[in-house]
Amino acid sequence: MNQQIYFHLLLSIVISYIIARMILPSILRLITEAGYVRPNFRGDQIPVGVGLVFFLSAILPTGLLIFVNRDIYQIGGLLYLFVLGSMTLLGMTDDIFGSRADSGLRGHLKKMLRGELTTGGLKLVVGGIMSLVVAINISNHWQEIIVNTLVVALSVNAINLLDLRPGRAGKGFLLAGVILGLISWSSSHLVWCVITAGALLAYLPSDLKARAMMGDTGSNALGATIGITSVLVLPENLKMGYLILLIAFHIFTEKYSLTKIIEKNKMLNYLDQLGRNQ
Repeated sequence: MNQQIYFHLLLSIVISYIIARMILPSILRLITEAGYVRPNFRGDQIPVGVGLVFFLSAILPTGLLIFVNRDIYQIGGLLYLFVLGSMTLLGMTDDIFGSRADSGLRGHLKKMLRGELTTGGLKLVVGGIMSLVVAINISNHWQEIIVNTLVVALSVNAINLLDLRPGRAGKGFLLAGVILGLISWSSSHLVWCVITAGALLAYLPSDLKARAMMGDTGSNALGATIGITSVLVLPENLKMGYLILLIAFHIFTEKYSLTKIIEKNKMLNYLDQLGRNQ
């Protein structure tokens, strides 16, 4: 069985990578021609929301896995596409209609308490409901529902918080994926992380060279993948530990600038700069 799973992992990452490589130029052209460009951290106008490629590249390999072995992959695959598609759509809404005036959980919550709905607030509410729907379908008791809901929702926002410099969100996703792989190397559900990773590897050079921004469309998709994979593969004690880490990370980033901390640490700054155009 393990050999079969490893073959499926390899085949899935190859298929998603090839699809992403094939469609990426067209996605970049369509977004640019539609006028959805935004200044990056250097002020250059580049297409935003290119992370749409992650969802588009995941449909075929996921469908093939379900066709090959419905018993193993059907439930996880459908949940994966549901979470990935939902958060891609919400992220795209934020990229197209959102304002940069309010950021962070605190900013959006303050607006909502005043009766003002932002695209970030919409993402917070609908993303929370989506996470709850997923948790209800995979959990055995109410405590597990709460934990799984928070893990999925906070994983989405955690990757979003990283997406402030070229390549940072992608590197964060790959690091999280490697850790999940080392912990649960024999789980068939690792394939969802692998599928997204294939598309990300095809896209990442454009991000590192500051030619495209994945936007919330992409960072939400990456976070959703980590979230759904985590709740499916992690044992309960590690899942609780991961949830505590997520909560601490969100509290920390509300108080301190992650970019400034990375810039002051030689190792973190080296990893952050790795692969970028200088």
